[in-house]
Amino acid sequence: MSLESHGGVGAGDPLSLENAGIDNARSTNVVGLRQRIGWAARRAFTIVELLVVITIIGVLIALLLPAVQAAREAAHRLSCCNNLHQIGIGMHAYHNVYNSFPPGAIEMRSLTTLPRFKARQIAWSALILPFVEQKNVYAMLDLSKPFDHADNAQGAAHVLSLYLCPSVPRSSFLVQKRGACDYGGILGQTLQPSATLQDGVMIHIEAGFTPISIEQVRDGTTRTLMVSEDAAWTDGQWINGQNVFVISWPINCPPNGDNEIRSDHPGGANALFCDGAVHFLNQEMDTDTLKAICTRAGGEVVNPF
Repeated sequence: MSLESHGGVGAGDPLSLENAGIDNARSTNVVGLRQRIGWAARRAFTIVELLVVITIIGVLIALLLPAVQAAREAAHRLSCCNNLHQIGIGMHAYHNVYNSFPPGAIEMRSLTTLPRFKARQIAWSALILPFVEQKNVYAMLDLSKPFDHADNAQGAAHVLSLYLCPSVPRSSFLVQKRGACDYGGILGQTLQPSATLQDGVMIHIEAGFTPISIEQVRDGTTRTLMVSEDAAWTDGQWINGQNVFVISWPINCPPNGDNEIRSDHPGGANALFCDGAVHFLNQEMDTDTLKAICTRAGGEVVNPF
């Protein structure tokens, strides 16, 4: 007697069909899992492929890094130019009030006939503070006393971003506990013989001397330097009258840390002219041209620069 006749499970029974479907599904899942495992194995990186990717990333970084650094330096140079523009505005505002540019230094100790302890050695950069929105700092100073007098210590310790070039690396914004300054006034030049040591615009004065006015800049304000970068020299302080100097060396080539036209910008330095314009001076500038733009009344013909 057949199973079918006794109600057993046959080929057409629903339970049999359901079990068959489960077996087929399991088989399909196993096959799919194997396919996925195989695909993942084929997609994994080999060591060689990983090294190639790392190398490509390294090359891209090497290509991009100089561009990033160049962009950063361009921004720093622009900020430095803006500092000099603001200084130029202050210089001309001072001239409008006093009918002259400020002296480069009052009673500079290396030039004055006064006893050293009495010489004030006050810098141009301290004198223009009221004209560059620094009246509060100016009010803290007693300019009838030397720059390093105790009464001037608190005011002189203020760090003024106007006088700092962002390209200059530094461990401190203070020099001998006084605010640093990366810009210097042009006292004159010794690149070639001159009738006077102080043939520039930012001269040293004491009793009996008067500062330079625009009328005395006979070479023309557009061709006469007033202030330039003098980056991170040893006595660079905005209150200290030593931040004027005589040009004796080519741009960016001062020996032994002397204060000269120098910067941390590649290829040259920024400089302020008497008309308030700021130009980038190429360090390859010839000596005749550099000498000519440092004097106020030398009568030179200035070559394009």
